[in-house]
Formats: sequence, C-alpha cells, structure tokens
Amino acid sequence: MRDLLAQIRTASATGLYYVALFPSLSLPDICGAIESLDGGATGPKYMAWFDKWVAPNYAGRLSGQDCYYYRCSLLHQGTTQHPRSTYARIIFVEPTVRGLQMHNNIMNDALNIDVRVFCEDILQGVEAWLPSAEQLSHFAANVAKFITRYPNGLAPYIVGVPVIG
Repeated sequence: MRDLLAQIRTASATGLYYVALFPSLSLPDICGAIESLDGGATGPKYMAWFDKWVAPNYAGRLSGQDCYYYRCSLLHQGTTQHPRSTYARIIFVEPTVRGLQMHNNIMNDALNIDVRVFCEDILQGVEAWLPSAEQLSHFAANVAKFITRYPNGLAPYIVGVPVIG
C-alpha cells in the first residue's frame, strides 16, 4: 500500500495528473474493501470510507456519494459527468506556475478541485486510516491479497527482475 501511495505522490509532483488521479479515485474502494469482513468493494463502502477520511476537507462540497459517482464516470466511461451527481461536472484544475490555486469552489453547476490537493487529501486519508485498519482481525487476510511490487521477482513464476503481482 505504501509503495502505491509513494508512486501516486511522485506522479502528482511531476505533473502526471492522470496517472495520479485514477488510482487516487480507486483508493477509497480499496480501503473500504480491505477493512471489510468479506474483502469486497461496494459503492456504500466507498462512500462511507470517503465521508470519514476525506470529505471533512471539503466543507460539505464533496461527499462520498459525489466522489463515488465521479470515480465511476471517470474510470468506466472516461468522463467527468455523472447523471446522478450533485454537479454537472467536477473539474480538476492543475497547479499553475503563477502559484494560483483554485480549489473547492462551485462555479455555476460545476465543482472545481485542485488535482494535486485532491490526490494528497486522499493519500493523507489512507495514511490516517491505516493504523486503525491494521488493528482489525481480518486486515491481514485482506491486505495479503493486495497487489504488491516484488523487487526481485515472485517465485516460482519470475525471479531476478521486478514484478508487480
């Protein structure tokens, strides 16, 4: 998990915002699944996790439900619009060289969010969540299935080169 968080941070810091945004939107799903008894992801688990660990940063403007709708529309259709969202669209603004930050504003029927701030809010939510999740009796079984980077391979399949599996 920590490797994934580090790679998302690197992507965001180097301006690879698509690369940072897509997994950031997936993290509430992953965390909700890991902390659940059955290890499965659902919309309600996503929403509950987001509402607890990230939504307080958004002063009521971005709920778990709206983030889940956005996640679904972006990851499945490649769009920033979902018919059941509170907003016509969510617009992620890239940081500017002028230092101007546009974040957590409603503009007409759209919510604008700074992409780098959003990704960091998700990452900080995961880091705050992890210590409590690690105490759950079923955490070890669920996280054992989590994708992992193996720097020296994954025997008996591939040995001697890094793999992700």
